Amino acid sequence: MARQKEGLKTGDLGTVLAALAPHVEPDTVPIDEAPVRRCQRYFVNRPGQFNYPAAIAANLPIGSGEVESAHRYVIQNRLKLPGAWWKPENAQAMLNLRCLRANHRWNDYWTNLHAA
Repeated sequence: MARQKEGLKTGDLGTVLAALAPHVEPDTVPIDEAPVRRCQRYFVNRPGQFNYPAAIAANLPIGSGEVESAHRYVIQNRLKLPGAWWKPENAQAMLNLRCLRANHRWNDYWTNLHAA
């Protein structure tokens, strides 16, 4: 697995898929019991989404941990207050503002709003 992770990080998806190929379960095995086939399908169905070398060069995260963590402090801390309820359009507006702040774009937004 470490070799395949390194292959993805260096942009060698073809080699990763070739390494998976001999281990792909037959189509007669239900998909929920076929982890290698699910993994292969995940890669094949998302062409162009695994440009890890470019993401790494841009100092961007390549895992989901930061997004999952951000969900707790960007969204849940504000929207899941005791007794709170939200209309969908109001919740979306609040999420937009929370995302601006989390991405350090708060001042840019207000500056551009008044400039328009």
